[in-house]
Amino acid sequence: MRVLVLGATGYIGSAVVERLAHAGHEVIRLVKDAGRVAPGVPARVGDLADPASLRAAVTDEIDAVLHIAAPTGDESVDTAAVDGLLHRLRGTGRAFVYTSGVWVLGATGDRPADEDAPTAPLGIVVYRPRIERQVLDAADDGVRSVVIRPGIVYGHGGGIPGLMTDWAREHGTGRYVGPVDTRWPMVHVDDLAALYVLALTRAEEGTLLHGVAHEAVPVAALAAAADLAAGGPGRAEPWARETAGQTLGTPFAEALALDQVVSGRRAVDELGWQPNRPNPLTDLTGNIRA
Repeated sequence: MRVLVLGATGYIGSAVVERLAHAGHEVIRLVKDAGRVAPGVPARVGDLADPASLRAAVTDEIDAVLHIAAPTGDESVDTAAVDGLLHRLRGTGRAFVYTSGVWVLGATGDRPADEDAPTAPLGIVVYRPRIERQVLDAADDGVRSVVIRPGIVYGHGGGIPGLMTDWAREHGTGRYVGPVDTRWPMVHVDDLAALYVLALTRAEEGTLLHGVAHEAVPVAALAAAADLAAGGPGRAEPWARETAGQTLGTPFAEALALDQVVSGRRAVDELGWQPNRPNPLTDLTGNIRA
C-alpha cells in the first residue's frame, strides 16, 4: 500500500513508519515544510489548520491515510482537518485510521473497559469522542474507517514513563500523581505500531480498537521503576495533583491521576494482534545505566 502518514516523525508515528516499511508498504509523510524532509524521502505538504491542503494531499494513488498527528486542541480545526482528509476517500473503500486515546473513557472502576464502554472524557480530551464518531460514521460513506485508542505508551525511553524517569532524576525520587492505587492501561510503542499495520490491512470499516497490552499497571510501582532507571534505589512518593498542575498544567495532571483498567482484547481476537514486548516495569528497569 501507498500510505499517507500524519505525525510520521513523532514518538508513535516514527515507530509506525518503521513497521510499515518493514511490512513492504510505501510511506508518504505529510509535513508542513517540504524543506525539512531529507532528499529522496517521499512527502507531501499539508497543515491540520488548512483543510484544502489536506484534501490536495490525499490523491487517487494514496491507498490509505494514518492520522497519528497530535490534535490541535481546537475542535473546529480538528473536525475540519478530518473532513479534509476523508474527502477523497469517500466511496472508495480506502482506509483511514485515526488516533484517539483511552483518556476518553474517564475513570473505569475495576472492571476492564472494552470498546463498548461509554465515554466520560477528561477536559484534556473533552471533544475527542465527537471526532471518533465523525471518523467511524465515514464507514457509511464507503471509507474503511478505524479508530485506535492507545493506552499510555512506553518503550525506548520515551512517552510518559520517560518523563517519569526525568522527574525522578530531577527530584531524587520517583513521583506519581493521584492515589497510591492508581492504575494505567499501557502499551509498548513497538506493539502499538504492529497494531496500526494490522488495522490498516485487516480491520473492517467502522472498527474501534483499544491499543492496550497491559490492562492495569500500578502507577506507584511505575514511579519506583522510573527511580531505579534514574539511578535511585527505587523510591516513589505522591505528587499532589495541585502541585503537579502548577508544573505540568492542570489538565495533564488530572489525566495522570486517572485510574483506569482497559481491555485490548478485541484487537487480539479480531486482528490477531500479539503484543510481546516486556511489561512497563521490566522495560524501565532494563534501561538502567551501568
